[in-house]
Amino acid sequence: PPRPEVPAAVAAARRGGIRTIMVTGDHKRTAEAVAKKIGLLTPQANQVLTGAQWEQLTPLEQQARIKETAVFARVAPTHKLSIVRALQKNGEIVAVTGDGVNDAPAVKEADIGISMGIQGTDVTREASAMILVDDNYETIISAIREGRGIYDNIRKFIRYLLGCNVGEVLTMLIAALAGLPLPLVPMQILWMNLVTDGLPAIALGLEPMEQGLMLRPPRSPREGVFARRLLRKILFSGIVIGASALAIFVFSLRYFPADLDRARTLAFTTLVFAQLIFVFQCRSEHLSIFEIGFWGNLYLTLAVVISAGAQIFVLYNPFMQKIFKTTPLNFDDWILVAVFASASLFLETVARLVKQAFEKHLSLLKV
Repeated sequence: PPRPEVPAAVAAARRGGIRTIMVTGDHKRTAEAVAKKIGLLTPQANQVLTGAQWEQLTPLEQQARIKETAVFARVAPTHKLSIVRALQKNGEIVAVTGDGVNDAPAVKEADIGISMGIQGTDVTREASAMILVDDNYETIISAIREGRGIYDNIRKFIRYLLGCNVGEVLTMLIAALAGLPLPLVPMQILWMNLVTDGLPAIALGLEPMEQGLMLRPPRSPREGVFARRLLRKILFSGIVIGASALAIFVFSLRYFPADLDRARTLAFTTLVFAQLIFVFQCRSEHLSIFEIGFWGNLYLTLAVVISAGAQIFVLYNPFMQKIFKTTPLNFDDWILVAVFASASLFLETVARLVKQAFEKHLSLLKV
């Protein structure tokens, strides 16, 4: 009999766009009964074929029939191999589990061969890419969930680091091209990279998995890490962060032309706090920070508090002021910093609301 956790695992896989096919040497009726018990049969794939029936089909017929087939019964090792190849010809990424020597060819041929760690033979283990230590199908689904979460966090990490660096580079580059004094001195750049690219970036990599992760379809293996408009988001945020820092620098120079250190301190602090706000924006590609909240990743919140405290220390400690060429900021200065540093968050939120309203309008028109 199937394990109690298998029906839930099959359902979770289906919600995640992962199709489960049972290939067994058991009798057709036995296989069909087990498939019904674990919820394997669906309206799209509800056929049960025997190895003999499969063998009589041409390769093209096999490719067509396998789209509607959920169970293969009374199969031989050669049948398993042809089933894998038919799925691959249909453009599917195929994972095969097996434990016996007869499973080794199919496990070897699959894109991801998985052998059983408890009941699996040495031959199958050698042919596989992964070993399922507990022989539990649910563990495969958990591994897929973890993999999706890790990939999400890699994209978030890249978005944050590149977005911050684009903002810093644009601030310096545009100021130089415009003939302005440099908005930042070298020590300020080094310090900024320390407090923004250090603890906050590491903490972002520890972001918990998002809800609904296993409700998404699988991504294409040909999809690059910058797919799904990631590069556009990086450039948008980087440009806004850089423009905000440069704007407050020019604003300060215009009204206080004799105080270059003050203008640099404002630009320096705006860049730091804009990046500390931006790290919260990077927590999700699908939801705004107001939807997911600020407390879902306590490591990140703590990292931002420490980094913000370190930046304030640099502004008000006399010894640090000499090293980093900073001046203390008054209340009005902090209001300016808050406005300019939150520009990226404000514009992204507005863009998201406009997009949602537009999509809602389109859906109403279709109805």
